[in-house]
Amino acid sequence: MSEGLNEIIHAPNRLRICAFLSTLEQAEFATIRDMLGVADSVASKQLKVLEEAGYVKLSKPKGLGRVKTWAALTPEGSRAYSIHVAALKALIAG
Repeated sequence: MSEGLNEIIHAPNRLRICAFLSTLEQAEFATIRDMLGVADSVASKQLKVLEEAGYVKLSKPKGLGRVKTWAALTPEGSRAYSIHVAALKALIAG
């Protein structure tokens, strides 16, 4: 891949997750799944790849009612996403 492009982030669904989370403090799993328009298993797999890379932090806060999974971009994930976007812009600009 070209300089600065991140193979982990570059996959379309993971790129969309990073773009979405970059504008929010955190998002609930169902919101991410619905934004992607995919099945639970697909969203879960993509989030797991990002989590394993250290780009996304998943949490399940205990509270009243059903336990929900929340995702947030980590500082490392935010940096990697910014570098990837800059590399895409440079590629497009030629």
